[in-house]
Amino acid sequence: MPEVLFYHLEARPLEAVIPQLLEKTLERGWRAVVEAGSSERAEALDAHLWTYRDDSFLAHGMDGEGAEEHQPILITTGTDNRNSAACRFFVDRAVPQSAEGYQRIVYMFSGQDPDAVTEARLAWKALREGNALTYWQQEQDGRWVKKA
Repeated sequence: MPEVLFYHLEARPLEAVIPQLLEKTLERGWRAVVEAGSSERAEALDAHLWTYRDDSFLAHGMDGEGAEEHQPILITTGTDNRNSAACRFFVDRAVPQSAEGYQRIVYMFSGQDPDAVTEARLAWKALREGNALTYWQQEQDGRWVKKA
C-alpha cells in the first residue's frame, strides 16, 4: 500500500524544506520525481537544488534535457515517471491524483495559500482509499508534527 504524506508548509518555504526531504529519499536508495505546478517553478527549483548549500548539491535533471532514466531526481511538470522513481513529490500547486506505481507520494502545500489548502483537502479525500495517508504540519520553529 503506497504511503501518501501531506506536508503543510507554514513557517519555512518549500525551498528550505525540499532539499532535506530529497536527501532522505536518496539515502533510502530511492529515486525521486518532483512535479511542479509550472515550468517557471520547475526551473527555479532546478537552480535552487544546485546551490541550496555551499558545501553540497543534489544531483538531478530536468525532464526534457535527455538521460531522464539515469537521474536520481527528475524535475518535471508532466505526469510520467521517466526515471523509475519510487517516490514522487508534488509541489507548487501540482496535485496528486493517484499513488499508483509509487512507494511514497509527498504532497507539499502552502498554508499561506487558501486555494492550495482547499486542493489538499480534496486530495486527502480522493486518496484515502487504498493508501496509507499521514498529515504533517509545520510548527513555527520549522519542526514537523504529525497531526493525522
